[in-house]
Amino acid sequence: MFAAATKSFVKQVGDGGRLVPVPSLSEADKYQPLSLVVKKKRCFLFPRYKFTSTPFTLKDILLGDREISAGISSYQLLNYEDKSDVSLYGRRGNHIVNDVGINVTGSDSVAVKASFGVVTKHEVEVSTLLKEITTRKINFDHSLIRQTRSSRKAVLCVVMESIRTTRQCSLSVHAGIRGEAMRFHFMDEQNPKGRDKAIVFPAHTTIAFSVFELFIYLDGAFDLCVTSVSKGGFEREETATFALLYRLRNILFERNRRVMDAISRSQLYLDDLFSDYYDKPLSMTDISLKEGTHIRVNLLNHNIPKGPCILCGMGNFKRETVYGCFQCSVDGQKYVRLHAVPCFDVWHKRMK
Repeated sequence: MFAAATKSFVKQVGDGGRLVPVPSLSEADKYQPLSLVVKKKRCFLFPRYKFTSTPFTLKDILLGDREISAGISSYQLLNYEDKSDVSLYGRRGNHIVNDVGINVTGSDSVAVKASFGVVTKHEVEVSTLLKEITTRKINFDHSLIRQTRSSRKAVLCVVMESIRTTRQCSLSVHAGIRGEAMRFHFMDEQNPKGRDKAIVFPAHTTIAFSVFELFIYLDGAFDLCVTSVSKGGFEREETATFALLYRLRNILFERNRRVMDAISRSQLYLDDLFSDYYDKPLSMTDISLKEGTHIRVNLLNHNIPKGPCILCGMGNFKRETVYGCFQCSVDGQKYVRLHAVPCFDVWHKRMK
């Protein structure tokens, strides 16, 4: 009866499908803000998920003894009174009859009356909680974490809001014939045939709640899945390896792009330099032939091996030469390697 009433409440209040009805009156006190519940898919035939309460809160599965500082705000939501007539031939009617156990002989419908009165909404301050969890880690040695992690269908969730009653409430069910005036009897002597049932439960009873799923990484860090698009669970080792390889690939691609850009700029500079050399008359560019200028030498004659030209040998193609100049020095080296034409004259033109 209680489960049927909470389902009807969630269906009418709505909240975009985020609200979950409390399934049992005996577990209503376990769906408080920051409590942990396990979300598990039943099977492929049932699209809805099953939520199972736990005796733990979010603080219990975190390393360290520091309390969670995120506050909980509350406000009045609505005044809820519901009377509905449910057919016994429907799924909801069968569920109520099996749950309550009333006598339905000669009846074709069940009248349900739920009087919750003013209900309040209690919710966690999400922004404060998100800032705090950035420095907290999950304790993988906790029994709840070990058990949830072993099942690929189970997802750990934290209760972010709960809806509670503010006064003593009553639920009553009457079996009868559709169209006749439905009566709600609360005294057993007025109900000899067992066609009516009623229960009363105390104030501050949770009737609905909503959760955020937790996604837990291998290093113990975790995220709150604040949208329906993001999904919770545990990071698997194969997923982490794939993510690492993907990041390494992106790093290598970016580094290769930068190298190719640098080579391209260097090549454009050399092309402009050499074209400038060839476009001018020899008398203006062949500085090495002028009197008093530096002289081309074969470095092999001085036991200096062949090596890359200082102008055009530093790009993608290592252009090597045996010629150079002893009158020039670079980085403490008492000579520079330069191709005889045109690098030797281009180099000394720049030096001049």
